[in-house]
Amino acid sequence: MPKLDSLRAKLFTAQSRFLTAADTIPFDLWQTSPSPNAWSTAEIVAHLCQIESSIISNSDRILRHPPRPVPLLKRFRLPLFLAEYRVRRFQSPLPVDHSLLAGKDPMLAALCTVRERTLAFLDETKSRNLAPYCFPHPFLGMFNLYAWLELVASHQLRHAKQVHEIATLIPKHVVTSQK
Repeated sequence: MPKLDSLRAKLFTAQSRFLTAADTIPFDLWQTSPSPNAWSTAEIVAHLCQIESSIISNSDRILRHPPRPVPLLKRFRLPLFLAEYRVRRFQSPLPVDHSLLAGKDPMLAALCTVRERTLAFLDETKSRNLAPYCFPHPFLGMFNLYAWLELVASHQLRHAKQVHEIATLIPKHVVTSQK
């Protein structure tokens, strides 16, 4: 069983880094995309809320039943640290729900609310062993619930880097589009 304090610290660090990155995006450029095929910061926050909520919802659902055995060949997975690297772009299996897009403050508040639910899930399940409960990631393979929670942090760190990139690209985009 992983140390829950370590997992909680990773989630806290990821949230802090993401919020720091989001602070660099001006309010008036919150929904501005740096290029035609790139997400705005607002879309990234909506994506993070959707993915994290989905992971916690799936975890809650899975815990209502006995764990299913995972065949040996399906236990292999890619390492979690790959979720942080922005070397390769992945298509999200969940399209961004544009109804979640709003101003900067309400969206960041929603992100914090989703994280509070994740931390509450950790508190609610601290006396249980979550390791036998698994479900597959669309690209990386099978993860137990502890790995999924760690993935939430890695995923958020990946997108914090993306927001830093947006912060450097947006001023150029705004200047170029005004010409």
